[in-house]
Amino acid sequence: MLGKGKYDAIIHAAAALPLWKKKDIFTTTIDGTRNVLGLSKKHGIKRVVYISSTAVYGVPEYHPIYEDSPRVGVGSYGEAKIKAENICFKYRKDLVVPVIRPKTFIGTARLGVFQILYDWVESGKRIPVIGSGKNKYQLLEVEDLVEAIYLAMTSEGEKANDIFNVGAEKFGTVREDVGAMCEYAKTGARAMPVPSILVKPFLMLFEALGLSPLYKWVYGTADKESFVDVKKIKYNLNWQPKHSNVEALIKSYQWYLDNKDSISSVGVTHRVGWNQGILKLFKKFL
Repeated sequence: MLGKGKYDAIIHAAAALPLWKKKDIFTTTIDGTRNVLGLSKKHGIKRVVYISSTAVYGVPEYHPIYEDSPRVGVGSYGEAKIKAENICFKYRKDLVVPVIRPKTFIGTARLGVFQILYDWVESGKRIPVIGSGKNKYQLLEVEDLVEAIYLAMTSEGEKANDIFNVGAEKFGTVREDVGAMCEYAKTGARAMPVPSILVKPFLMLFEALGLSPLYKWVYGTADKESFVDVKKIKYNLNWQPKHSNVEALIKSYQWYLDNKDSISSVGVTHRVGWNQGILKLFKKFL
């Protein structure tokens, strides 16, 4: 049990991933957030930094995405994050509750779907890119995310008690960024654009049959523009990102190479490798 006044702040990052059942996603993400905030208030903890997601924006028609852009969650994960954010907003009467909306982040020990990408790159395969690959898709290096969280924890309450997008400032198209990682790898791997209209129906079917680890948020947005504006956190909290998309991908890929022998091969979180399922069959032909 926490003693009153024992801690100054809590970072709340717990959430169930889109691969989980809807019931588990809602109880973990929504009820869990309500519990954390309620107990924080009870025990005199003044600040809770909530790690949300840019999934709350759905698939916007316009970019960049700003913090006041409409929230239209995709699937149970996005819906749950929106409801959890709403709970955070209610508690701002009593607590400082910064809400961080990070783009897809990668880095040390971040695996999941990226472990599949790194495995294919290491194997010198053609990397299927859904669509033309000319869309911009912003990522985030985990060290830059950690810095954003630290600033949200330690900055003046009036400035921190807000919503902040977090993402790389420098990023290119999917084809450019994945291509740069392939060049670094020197394995013969290269990006291979695949028409969305052909591949998405199959990925949807494979997901429904439990044959693929790729869920709708991954393949449904892969051919769309996806980048947020980060001016607010830079101005309010003096956050300065250090890594571009390419730097983040290369750093994460190199970490994978250095640690792959100790990586668990099966799981459903981002800290372990995923079972590639039917994707492993396609890998043989690419």
